[in-house]
Amino acid sequence: MSNAPNLADDFPGKAERIHQLKTSNNHFARLYDEYEELSRTIQRVESRVEPTTEDVEEEMKRRRVRLKDEIAAMLADDKA
Repeated sequence: MSNAPNLADDFPGKAERIHQLKTSNNHFARLYDEYEELSRTIQRVESRVEPTTEDVEEEMKRRRVRLKDEIAAMLADDKA
């Protein structure tokens, strides 16, 4: 299931910083893990491996966008 969105792909040039935050910031690590798990779940739903309702699928996608926005804000706030 390699087609799931990957934060390093979504934020070019930030892979090292993502790794640093993931290992040093508990809140960021939780957001990252939740984003990755949600992305895998959405991929399974979209491929019909894990069926669900359209409403549930859309809510999962909205949640993933909110997580990505929060992660983006943390990366933008971090100038290091």
